Amino acid sequence: MQIIEKAREIVEFIKKHDNVHIVTHLDADGICAGAIAVKTLERLGKDFDISFVKQVDEVSIEDVLNKNPDVIWFTDLSINIDIDFDNIVVTDHHSTVKRYRYSLNPHDFGLDGCVGLSGAGATYIVSKSMDVKNEDLSHLAVIGACGDLQDRRERKLVGLNRDILNDAISVGLINVIKDIQYFGRESKPVFRLLLYADDPVIPGVSGSEEACISFLTNLGLSRKEIYRKWVELSKEKKRKILSEIARRLLDKGFGSKSIRRLIGEVYLLDNEKEGTELHDSREFATLLNSTARYGRPDIALKLCLGEKESSFREARKFLNNHRQTLSRGLQLARTKIEKRKILNYFHVGNRVRDTVVGSITSILSKEFSSLPLIGFADGENGHVKVSARYRDGGEIDLSRAIYLAASSVGGTGGGHRYAAGALIPKGTEEIFLDALEKEINCQLSSDVL
Repeated sequence: MQIIEKAREIVEFIKKHDNVHIVTHLDADGICAGAIAVKTLERLGKDFDISFVKQVDEVSIEDVLNKNPDVIWFTDLSINIDIDFDNIVVTDHHSTVKRYRYSLNPHDFGLDGCVGLSGAGATYIVSKSMDVKNEDLSHLAVIGACGDLQDRRERKLVGLNRDILNDAISVGLINVIKDIQYFGRESKPVFRLLLYADDPVIPGVSGSEEACISFLTNLGLSRKEIYRKWVELSKEKKRKILSEIARRLLDKGFGSKSIRRLIGEVYLLDNEKEGTELHDSREFATLLNSTARYGRPDIALKLCLGEKESSFREARKFLNNHRQTLSRGLQLARTKIEKRKILNYFHVGNRVRDTVVGSITSILSKEFSSLPLIGFADGENGHVKVSARYRDGGEIDLSRAIYLAASSVGGTGGGHRYAAGALIPKGTEEIFLDALEKEINCQLSSDVL
């Protein structure tokens, strides 16, 4: 396979150099990718350092170049700016306009980077090509893929992610089961699991704590059982809950497609304790996000590297804060939604961290799915963070649209077809939105023609 040949080429290039600086993305997939790169270089006996960034821009590049590395290894980061440096390695899965010789990206091989391979997965392929013993890092690539929601569309990992999952299974790191797909099966009381259920929404239940409790008591669950986690319920109680959810969906005309989305694959980390956020790959990924996005990527990296004794306790504190921040941010963003001709947008200013606006935009895009949703939040150094999501997708390529719109105002941007982001100068938001709508209109017009 060509992608493996490219991985081998990258391996030989890395082996020729002594000092490598890893630059990785500030989210779960990026943290997992960075951890894989760290372990790979450590085992290879190379000197290395690591930086965590929101996006590749002139400031972040200058910081790295000042450290005089032999090689810069970008993981889970698209590069859409010119870099005056030759020894660059990129293991990523985003759409990009820049090409580098030592780059492994599924899009360059006609593969789907949205669901078929994550940034951590691309990094793992290089790591495994370095030494097959690095298969013991495969679980990190699975966590990274789940963190980027690559299992959500099919309710399972597909493409090259599937091959990586099989590696993790073969070395005894991951066990696959079929179970409910609502988030929090290991860590939330069951009534809270249903409270935030949104894919699919449970008619008359989701969004109301009182309705959730009533729903469960009517099914015969005791008050004590309502406060148990999903994994602690009996098979009979689980079956009753799922059957009633399916009945409600049918009664409201949701159809069999929504019902099938109730159940899917769950990836359990065999070496972690059941009932904790470390056991379920999706919950592990959320734990990583809740630390990295709040200024402590070092804690997230330690979790991935197995240094859990102190980092897990710290990460849990950040997780509780993340949940509260996300809830407040969602409430604020809903009051700020503005409608333009062909998109919706909101701007939360400095009242929400720029590292969280992407999560808020993703969640709200389910409620405002008919048009692309753009979220703004004030960032650092006079910039504004932009997040773009479009659930319905269609023929719109947000990655290209965001890149062009950001470039038109002196910013940088890119991402995936249906999920993209940018950094733009503060005060250029309206000009950016005008340019974005113009590009989206061009794409739609081209599709019609």
